Amino acid sequence: MGACLPLGGWLAAAASGAPVVRLSAEFDPYTLGQRTTLDFSFFIRYSSLAEFPPPLTQIQLRYPAYLGIALSGLGLENCSAATLEASGPAGCPSNSVMGYGAALTGIVLGTTTITEEAPVTILRAPSERGHLGLLFFSEGTTPVNTRIIFPGVLLPAPNPFGGQVNIDVPLVPTLPGAPYISVLELHATVGPRRVVYYERVRGRLLAYKPRG
Repeated sequence: MGACLPLGGWLAAAASGAPVVRLSAEFDPYTLGQRTTLDFSFFIRYSSLAEFPPPLTQIQLRYPAYLGIALSGLGLENCSAATLEASGPAGCPSNSVMGYGAALTGIVLGTTTITEEAPVTILRAPSERGHLGLLFFSEGTTPVNTRIIFPGVLLPAPNPFGGQVNIDVPLVPTLPGAPYISVLELHATVGPRRVVYYERVRGRLLAYKPRG
């Protein structure tokens, strides 16, 4: 299942029985000239809460022309998928972190529904053919203990948009014979909130917040 949305809006079911996808986004704080964080979230639901949507495999988010991600001061260093797999975000340079969030996932096992909220870290990845790369890291514990790493890339988009974020989400197995995990909600931020960078000045390592 894929979802393609502009920042701020919703995609209703085109036919009866299809899931509904809703997206919201805002700047916090929304003040000219001040450092700010982009706060966005989406949810995917059927009308029946007892039924989960198919596994999410791709997300496409189009953002406004004035967003200026490349000039935000975020993602000064890169982290690789191999490093995340081996050590998690703690093994990556602190200056590669671009934001944080949480994902709500769900699975139906027989007549039992299981949901879990797992933390998400967004990091700068090596560029792909000149386009800014991203890595999303999430670690779940129920019903299986697993690390989920999925890539994203910033690409051009037609007017009136400034660009597009393509995110590929892997299928996550659970128990033998059970369905894949479904993503129900994602809430994340890109910006200086909770993000701390470090700069060496005159031999001293100083902490600061990126502009965002």
